[in-house]
Amino acid sequence: MAKNILLILGHPSENSFSKALLDAYQKGAESAGAICKTIYVSRLHFDVTLHDGYKNGEAMQLEEDLVNAQRLIQWADHVVIAYPNWWGFMPAMLKGFIDRILLPGFAFKHQSGKIFPEKLLKGKSLRLIVTMDTPKWWFYLIYRASQYQILKDIVFGYVGFDPIRFSTFGFIRKSTDALRSKWLRKVEALGKKLI
Repeated sequence: MAKNILLILGHPSENSFSKALLDAYQKGAESAGAICKTIYVSRLHFDVTLHDGYKNGEAMQLEEDLVNAQRLIQWADHVVIAYPNWWGFMPAMLKGFIDRILLPGFAFKHQSGKIFPEKLLKGKSLRLIVTMDTPKWWFYLIYRASQYQILKDIVFGYVGFDPIRFSTFGFIRKSTDALRSKWLRKVEALGKKLI
């Protein structure tokens, strides 16, 4: 049976290297028989601010584009998100997208008498493809990849994604065409493995 893969571009520009990496992943995945669908977060019409949190256990009314995004997440076996690391985290637009769609009743469910919620997105895997203008060794050694720990344990692991894998590419500003081609081939190979 073909694997359903949802590709999410979290970079505001479709002319970005994040988009090129996502396309390379798609090329590899489709060559391995996967069915791929794509969300360009920059094309969606929604309020990026979760204004009142989950007041009285309820969130804001979802816009049609976010309802469709939730349907695609439910459809997917595997989700791939590509975005740049800006100021130590993802672009605000992508963070707002995550705030608005990973909602109680969709992504998790609180259980009476239990500390941790039921993970409603169990059975799905995730790969995050992250570009940065920080040398990769600096990101891991000095910053200790703290962004990844937050995303793995507090965001996506909290709602059930497992395994959660990261691919880090940097630093972009100093990269050559040859190095970028190598990175694209690496991501295409990950797509062929459907991981």
